[in-house]
Amino acid sequence: MKILVIQQKMIGDVLTSTILLEALRRKFPNAELHYLINAHTFPVVENNPFIDSFLFFDAEMEKNILKLWPLLKTIRTNNYDILVDSYSKLSSNILSFLSKAKIKISFYKKHSSFIYKHNVIRDKHTESTIGLEISNRLKLLEPLDIKVDNIKPNIYLTENESVEGMSFLRNSRIDLDKAIFMISVLGSEANKTYPFQYMAEIIDTVVAKTNGQILFNYIPTQKTDAKEIFNLCKPKTQRQIFFNVFGKSLRQFLTITKHCTAVIGNEGGAINMAKALNIPTFAIFSPWINKNGWNMFEDERNISIHLIEMKPSLFENIEMKSISNNSKPFYNAFTPDLILPKLKDYLEQFKQ
Repeated sequence: MKILVIQQKMIGDVLTSTILLEALRRKFPNAELHYLINAHTFPVVENNPFIDSFLFFDAEMEKNILKLWPLLKTIRTNNYDILVDSYSKLSSNILSFLSKAKIKISFYKKHSSFIYKHNVIRDKHTESTIGLEISNRLKLLEPLDIKVDNIKPNIYLTENESVEGMSFLRNSRIDLDKAIFMISVLGSEANKTYPFQYMAEIIDTVVAKTNGQILFNYIPTQKTDAKEIFNLCKPKTQRQIFFNVFGKSLRQFLTITKHCTAVIGNEGGAINMAKALNIPTFAIFSPWINKNGWNMFEDERNISIHLIEMKPSLFENIEMKSISNNSKPFYNAFTPDLILPKLKDYLEQFKQ
């Protein structure tokens, strides 16, 4: 039996959907499991023991649907028995429609429902601590008589990679016997980024409370913005920031994060990856993101905060996604004084 799971786009999505592969392996231990993802997300699923083979979607295919042909040819040649489309957008609809899979499953959308044998309706709320995004993905497996509730995404580093991360930090003069906090200083977009001045106050608080060593999570194209946040921090805080110590690749970022005390900052890929490495997190949600979807596995180790919890009146009669193009006024209202009491309580466990 061959099974294909499709999950394109962002790192958090690709990492989260690995739970489908693990659940499928439990149900079908001898099946051949393939995972179709965007090429740039591969580092977060590398070495995953539940995946036999990867297929890659690239940027050119996103720009030109005709570029899908080689990938489609591979999918048709593989003759999958089951196809699970967790992405459920135009490109994956096309691949699903033209595949030879006998059983096709995806989320219900009126325009594409004819493609799939099983169309799963997403829940809008969940009481489970696993989070709405995970519980909805697991619903995709119910047509296969798979019901799982004790599963979470994991990232698999080799022992050598873990040692390399430790050596990198030591060579960068990081003291592994003291607290190390990775700060997700910037979101993937401006509308997912906590205001710079506010973020500086968050970092000041982390240092004042723990005297911890600070690493910034940013990519080279974000260096100017990251430096601006550094400059807004207090001099004492700046002395604790190892600004030039960062992962030069996604996989190296993971090897570094593995040895951090906690990851704090903008909710997004870094937070999701930290959870998958079993590293504690404190996430600040963008005002337009539904916290109920991505606050996965929250407990005393993994905390998150959203403006709607502090100022619910701002969200009355407003659809949250509509804020995405006008997030600045909401972010401006999300002042550090609303976050710091919860953050300080969270940091108590890391005081040295």
